[in-house]
Amino acid sequence: MDKPVTISELLVGANQLFSLPDIYFQLNEMLRDPRFSAADFGKVIAKDPALSARLLRMVNSPFYEFQSKIDTISRAITVVGFDELYNLIIATCVVDQFDKIPCELVDMTSFWVHSVHCAVVARLLAKQSSILQSERLFLIGLLHDIGSLVLYRKMPDKSREVLLAADNDRRLLADFEKEIIGFTHAEVSSQLIKSWDLPESLYEPIAWYLNPDFAMSHQLETNLLHIATQLVNNTERGVPVEQAVNEIAESVLSTVNLTQEQLIAVMQLASSEFLEVFDLVSPSKTVVVQC
Repeated sequence: MDKPVTISELLVGANQLFSLPDIYFQLNEMLRDPRFSAADFGKVIAKDPALSARLLRMVNSPFYEFQSKIDTISRAITVVGFDELYNLIIATCVVDQFDKIPCELVDMTSFWVHSVHCAVVARLLAKQSSILQSERLFLIGLLHDIGSLVLYRKMPDKSREVLLAADNDRRLLADFEKEIIGFTHAEVSSQLIKSWDLPESLYEPIAWYLNPDFAMSHQLETNLLHIATQLVNNTERGVPVEQAVNEIAESVLSTVNLTQEQLIAVMQLASSEFLEVFDLVSPSKTVVVQC
């Protein structure tokens, strides 16, 4: 019998395979040094024209609802704030890096449709619950499932076994991952994000979104992600929104101080925002992998 692989062993190769670009690490160092200004950050980001263009498209979209046009990165940093623009940089870098998965296990368009849908719903839920820096929930929602992509690439046979056992029902994936692999995609996602030196406020909610009661430091964010993924999973299976909302436990709604009516309103708004946000976040070029 093969020795079980640990998450740490799995990520040894994954960190090289799915490494973020140099600009991310440069900006990460600058973020910790108070000597750098918005103009300094703007000059670094401007060295990557494609990234600059995507960031400006995002901050000028209805997603942010600014009245006047923002035409420079330094201005975007001043208006949006560096933390928020940094989140957008992480989002675009991760999406591009992970858009190279063998197509026999996952349709990447469907994967990002699901991830962006969760991200939009999580952000809207956070705004409804008046959480500070609600845009952070967009990034958490976008990244919560990337551990699945690591598993598909590094453990394709066992991942195929999990997918066949779950029979396209996302609600069953984690249990079969535990049984067949030994850990869940959520745990892999969290550990990978932690290895990138991103803050605990991002990786802890992802680690525990399947079981939010276990979250220690970021229970509100964890519960919001739990609700977002549960709603999206059900509606993607054709479950009516009202029924999907009814399946959210009252104890969870109480934790985030939201009502069923607010959840229904969020899902209706998310359906109108999703396509535009997907166009803004999705990979800058499609990578076709031959099967």
